[in-house]
Amino acid sequence: MDVRSEQEAVVGLTQAEADARRGRGEANTAVSGTTRSYARILRTNVFSFYNMILFVIGAALLGLGRYSDALISVGLGLVNALISAVQEIRAKRKLDRLQLLDRAPVLVVRDGREVEVAADSVVRGDVLRVRPGDQIVVDGPLLDGGWVEADESLLTGESDPVVKNPGDELRSGTSCVAGEGLQHARDVGPVSYAGRLTAQARRVTTDKTPLQRRIEFVIRLVMALVVLMSGTILAQAALEGFSLLRVVQITAVLSGLVPYGLFFLIAVAYTAGAARIAGHGALVQQVNAVESVSNVDVVCTDKTGTLTTGRLALAQVEPLGGRDTAEVDAALGGFARTATSPNLTTTALAASLPGSAWTMRNEVPFASSLRWSGVVTGEGAWVLGAPDALAPHLTGGLDVSDEVAAHAARGLRVLMLARAADRTAELRDAAGHPMLPALEPVAVVALADELRPEVTQSIARFHADGVALKVISGDDPRTVAALAVQAGLDAGEPVSGAELDGLGPDDTAALDRLVARTTVFGRVAPEQKERIVASLRRQGRYVAMIGDGVNDARALKRAHVGVAMRSGSSVTRDVADIVLVDDSFAALLPAQHEGRRIINGIAASMYIFLARVATQGLVILAVTMLGLGFPYSPTQVGLTLLTVGVPTLFLTFWARPVTPDRNLLGNLARFVIPAAVLTAGFGTAVYAYLYQLVLAGFTSGRTPAQVVSQFESYTGLTYTDSEFSTAAATIGAQTGLSTFVCLASFVLILFLAPPTRFFAAWTRPTDDRGPAVLVAALLVAFAAVLFTPALSNYFGLTGAAPPVFEAVLPALGLWFAALSAAYRIRLLDRVLGLDELARVPTER
Repeated sequence: MDVRSEQEAVVGLTQAEADARRGRGEANTAVSGTTRSYARILRTNVFSFYNMILFVIGAALLGLGRYSDALISVGLGLVNALISAVQEIRAKRKLDRLQLLDRAPVLVVRDGREVEVAADSVVRGDVLRVRPGDQIVVDGPLLDGGWVEADESLLTGESDPVVKNPGDELRSGTSCVAGEGLQHARDVGPVSYAGRLTAQARRVTTDKTPLQRRIEFVIRLVMALVVLMSGTILAQAALEGFSLLRVVQITAVLSGLVPYGLFFLIAVAYTAGAARIAGHGALVQQVNAVESVSNVDVVCTDKTGTLTTGRLALAQVEPLGGRDTAEVDAALGGFARTATSPNLTTTALAASLPGSAWTMRNEVPFASSLRWSGVVTGEGAWVLGAPDALAPHLTGGLDVSDEVAAHAARGLRVLMLARAADRTAELRDAAGHPMLPALEPVAVVALADELRPEVTQSIARFHADGVALKVISGDDPRTVAALAVQAGLDAGEPVSGAELDGLGPDDTAALDRLVARTTVFGRVAPEQKERIVASLRRQGRYVAMIGDGVNDARALKRAHVGVAMRSGSSVTRDVADIVLVDDSFAALLPAQHEGRRIINGIAASMYIFLARVATQGLVILAVTMLGLGFPYSPTQVGLTLLTVGVPTLFLTFWARPVTPDRNLLGNLARFVIPAAVLTAGFGTAVYAYLYQLVLAGFTSGRTPAQVVSQFESYTGLTYTDSEFSTAAATIGAQTGLSTFVCLASFVLILFLAPPTRFFAAWTRPTDDRGPAVLVAALLVAFAAVLFTPALSNYFGLTGAAPPVFEAVLPALGLWFAALSAAYRIRLLDRVLGLDELARVPTER
């Protein structure tokens, strides 16, 4: 501290000096928001590249009066964008409210006297009065003439208060539990420890899950193919002189090939999964955590408050000098009940031992600086404290070092109960300061951290699922290791934070090796927890971090999945992806199973989505190359509600939890390519057959005028007699194609979930009859579309007619036989050599 600072430390600042420093930005102001602005969130989600294409198409269709086409083309993308924007805005509001420090008033020295000011009115250079119960709001040293005991558990995880003497650092975010003194405000606001920690906690670090990344890859691939295909088809349309309306409609159909509904389906599945998980005691705050938790293969957890309840349990009482066990137990129970300032130790003793409160004449409460507490009764003075603190005052020559070392090696907290050798002795000197008289040892007391009741079973289940656990704590490594063994872990050789610091920041290889082989870490600082999580991620592990204190916040942000206890700090809860509302470690297991169920359901939906997209794309290419018009209209694409929308929704919600498919893209190729090629091939044949049949005079039972009238209503154009045959041929062929593709799509569901061996070409039969019932319901719904004039007109179809079924049903039978054979003999694997890239699925 310089000369000016020493003067400030004696008299503090004047009000004028404080005002000047506040004007220079040196006040202890709260950290401002560091998240994205609302405008940027809306711009990113709503006005994405793909949405802009949809909006242009929608605007063109609206301008041409095609309102239903515009709604179908734009609606789903807009809904999905709004859902994403709302989710991000909710996360932003939560992070912007996050503050580590409370805003209670504090005492500062101004103009030579102590005055109460708001915490954000403190400026750099102020002198603050620190008293028991106060939160430290700035960083700086303790000045001469005082001492305090600081509770740093919120920042470091250290459960015992730390004695601070003049010159020692007091950090913002800690609190004073005993003593009193003056602190010099060196670092304030954003540059203080609490300010830096708050800013780091507010960073937006949402990870995309493996499934989200795979879906994004597939969609980008499809978009690239659609762009190439669109250029070719629109160029041909320009050469053939298509109308502006037809060009816009073709563009709408082509843009609909992108399986954008997968994002919407994921949002719905995540929301439903979050609701289910909440019933098991886990509140999902980041929706993709529902799926992300299912990929976790290593769980890092704090000790206090996560594995333990935060309470102590009596492990053993060992009487000394041949004393009677019952008398010793009664003495300990009486001591615990007499103490006027209960703590974790006396609470555990009173709950486990008999005895009644004594009549007390004097008391010395426990303090970290003393490391003992005592009471004086009519029968003498009793003391309970750390063995090494009492050892210099013990009489009788009894050596208990071996017993103490044995208990400490097991990670237990060891205390000694002793009694004053002189029954008239006091525990304070003439000035009233605590002092120890000569003592007789009575008993050695061992206390253990109390495990949460579900922890041991949960750890065993995690191991059975192939999930590793690592315990990372601010406590002594030996204590943490003993607790880990008690919980059922193989603790191995624990590692301390000092050993981690011995590895330089650039020596990542050595750090990775150390982290990989270690299960227990003790005396670990918040930044070291973050390094451990980063190391695991660098090794390709999928990490969940469980914590309850502010010291865990950075590691929670760095992990793939951050999990907080509800009883923990508000900062930790706000940055977590999942909050365990009952503080139950076991709630993660149902969450993991629900995530696996969702992954399985969405994976099944991807098979249906991509089979439809690939089929439509191939049909469009084939029909266009044959010069037979355009095979789809925007309203006919609306039939995907039956072939994709409804099936994927039900399949997602009906899925069962299984181990995630690590080769999803390879298996997708094995299923989709044969299905798309054969469906497109037979569909194109049906389309070409009916197109030629209509040109030869087929009008599906209607008069030529009726067919032309329907087509004019659908297109908004007027046709001359010379154009009649082409118009009738197009709509008739489109009806046959849509019928075939819809029926084939329904059968694909039975391939994915075969009710009998007849359909078991892709995977084994399932006992779930839900998919078969769903297919029956979809057939009824599609029949209603074909046989109801209003519905068939809306979807641009001619309605049911015998020639349609005469073409579709035989083609469907041949298609089923060919696809079954392709799946059973693994045709694609044989042709492309996919045996080495994809495993054979056994269950979906």
